[in-house]
Amino acid sequence: MELHILIDGTRDLGGQLYRQLSAAIRSGRLTDGQQLPPTRLLASQLGLSRKTVSDVYDKLGYEKLLVGKVGVGSFVQTPHASPQRRHASTPLASAQRIARWEATPTPLRRASQETPARYAFIGGRATPAHFPQDEWRACMLHALRQGGQARGRYGPVEGLPALRAAIAGHAAFSRGIHCTEEQVLVTSGAQQALHLLALTLLEAGDTVAVEEPGYPVARAVFASQGARVVGIDVDEDGLIVAQIPDGTRLIYVTPAHQFPLGMPMSMARRHALLERARQLGAIIIEDDYDSAFRYEGRPEDALQSMDRYGVVAHVASFSKIMLPELRLGYVVLPQALVAAMQTVKYLSDCHTASLGQHALAKFIDDGHLLRHIRRCHDIYAGRRERLQHWFNGPLAPWFRLVPASAGFHVAALAQAPLDIAELLRRARLADVSLYALASFYHGPARHEGLFLGYGAIDKLDIDTALAIVLAILQEIAPLPLSGVANRVASDSAP
Repeated sequence: MELHILIDGTRDLGGQLYRQLSAAIRSGRLTDGQQLPPTRLLASQLGLSRKTVSDVYDKLGYEKLLVGKVGVGSFVQTPHASPQRRHASTPLASAQRIARWEATPTPLRRASQETPARYAFIGGRATPAHFPQDEWRACMLHALRQGGQARGRYGPVEGLPALRAAIAGHAAFSRGIHCTEEQVLVTSGAQQALHLLALTLLEAGDTVAVEEPGYPVARAVFASQGARVVGIDVDEDGLIVAQIPDGTRLIYVTPAHQFPLGMPMSMARRHALLERARQLGAIIIEDDYDSAFRYEGRPEDALQSMDRYGVVAHVASFSKIMLPELRLGYVVLPQALVAAMQTVKYLSDCHTASLGQHALAKFIDDGHLLRHIRRCHDIYAGRRERLQHWFNGPLAPWFRLVPASAGFHVAALAQAPLDIAELLRRARLADVSLYALASFYHGPARHEGLFLGYGAIDKLDIDTALAIVLAILQEIAPLPLSGVANRVASDSAP
């Protein structure tokens, strides 16, 4: 890349070069330690004599703006902090729109970026130590070879054929999904899939029904398109379908493992939801975020497998199964949405990065993904068992676990009035990160309690962390003596 210098005419050539280099260094455009081109090269590029350039370099060196290193080159030396460039404050025609985006909430963003505690019950995050690095490295090398054959060309907007075929086969095997490869759209994570669906289906003022409590990011995505987002209560059977208002255009649900409470949607409620969507002509977004891990009961197919009306868009991600930084997900679309969604994806980012797609296709086809899921299943089952031990035992006077048969998070409902904020504050001081259920409600929280992810905390650490939590609870919400005696007797019983 050439250094940006403009020489005008044939007069004061050295002065022009000196003033531009000096200004670039003093303004910070050329940063401290940056190497300048050799005098011979810069002279050739600018059409100057080498002596002219050498004289300018010598002058800048005398002013301590350049430092020369014998046999290496000339380097920028900034003697003091560069002044900030001032911009005129021009009123922008889009100021109100910019202000709305600035005011748009970005839920869970801080939790994902903060330094984790030693004992972190954060949701949606797996333990990197259990990821099969050697197998993935081999798949990445395969991807580099494949990428070399198509270098210099953009990939297909809908995703690489090899990955779409692998996803269709994996989804059919693990979730009972009925689809063709054409219906699979590869995305940069599930969040992009939600955004593309919102762009495709929503106009300002349209009604979207979401679970309450529910995934805050999904609510924010729909609201950012100007939609009227309506919270629908959930009970032990999942979303209460009867509350979905007339005129609803989009319905967002997590039927396999309700986020954040954890219970599955009952079969009767699923049939009722599909029928309601058919009546409304609404699309259901099924967010299948962590259903790969199931611990008890008979496996249940995805809602999409029950769809006979073409109204379910099945969204899933590899971030939680594998690693979040991969940023790969997909959506299985109803046939009616395929062409429109491909257009929206093309206008949004052309296509998802091909290197990761090649590697993931190989990873799935070689059986590494299923083996990884089986290994993690056993690990998560052990962690889940430790949580159940604590919340069904020592912590039972304060909390009750919501029954959940899948995923790698659970919800614990407070049994009595409890200062959750104080519990979280004291736990964080003891290097334990807990998360309040109330943060997943858009309106007033109907249930106080805790959201506990166990994907990123080791089994032995769960015992240490929850012993700390128990000690804090005994301080801020001590049990009556009779309750303590009964609890000790119960815990010591064979």
